Amino acid sequence: MNYIILDLEWNQGAGEETEKNLPFEIVEIGAIKLNSQREKTDEFNELIRPQVYHEMNHITKKLIHLQMEQLKDGKCFPEVMRAFRNWWGDNYVFCTWGSMDLTELQRNIRFYNMEPMSDRPFRFLDVQKLFSIAFEDRKSRKSLEYAIDFLKIKKDIPFHRALSDAYYTAKILAMIDENVLENYSFDVFHIPAGRKEEIRVIFDKVPQESYAKYISRGFEDKIKAMNDRGIVATKCYLCHKNLKKKIRWFTPNGKHYYCISYCDVHGNMKSKIRIRKAENGQIYVVKTEKFISETEVENIFHKQEQARQHRKEKRAAKNQNHRS
Repeated sequence: MNYIILDLEWNQGAGEETEKNLPFEIVEIGAIKLNSQREKTDEFNELIRPQVYHEMNHITKKLIHLQMEQLKDGKCFPEVMRAFRNWWGDNYVFCTWGSMDLTELQRNIRFYNMEPMSDRPFRFLDVQKLFSIAFEDRKSRKSLEYAIDFLKIKKDIPFHRALSDAYYTAKILAMIDENVLENYSFDVFHIPAGRKEEIRVIFDKVPQESYAKYISRGFEDKIKAMNDRGIVATKCYLCHKNLKKKIRWFTPNGKHYYCISYCDVHGNMKSKIRIRKAENGQIYVVKTEKFISETEVENIFHKQEQARQHRKEKRAAKNQNHRS
């Protein structure tokens, strides 16, 4: 299997000039190909001639080392994308620093009415997340340059160009333990089309850090999603028993929902639902489940109490306004 380490640079409009179907126009694609031993075998780099935004946004100017004049001799996106597809070949996994690049690549593909990379979610390696799992606290998300400094990797080319950032990301990937690579991510530019395509996976290479992830099909709205029995059910992902809830589903903000249930074999299980909006306008759910300590249960209980108090104060303020 080959690892395709991808990095993109893109430009954007300013205010009313933004094209709603293409908020970020890709102006450079850089990629490094590693073999199964994570050794470099090839590289890809192309500038792309802009078709939508013909001036460099002031934010983009500060972030990337490119001038609009450099892009005039570039190839158009469809031509570069066809060459890139041929270059990455078969039997591969994409690797990126963070999760935005694959989303924007697919959005640009759709804008030009090209064949999609996939019609459903697919696995990739988020090297930013893997760095945190391998070397830090599993939760923080640091910059690429921070990771390079942390690992004492020689900075021999400038940052903030597509090929150079792909090069540094590849250097980091090569230093991550093989077992950590099992913590793959899912690109959900295209969500599951139906119940059969929904994603259910358990990450358990490190027992004390095991957790389950579920990515749902699309729903018309949040209410329909949260009324679905399959979404709100709590079942032990290790022994598959239906579990009794200690803390019923609640939300502190309307986007994240929490629940605590209990397994008499494995203990307290925290379930968390994130409500997401898909590219097609539907709502979908990402649910994670993990066994936690009594201290963490108490933290969730306090979060629930705070949510109740907030709703109580909000109702009181609303009633006061009506009386006024």
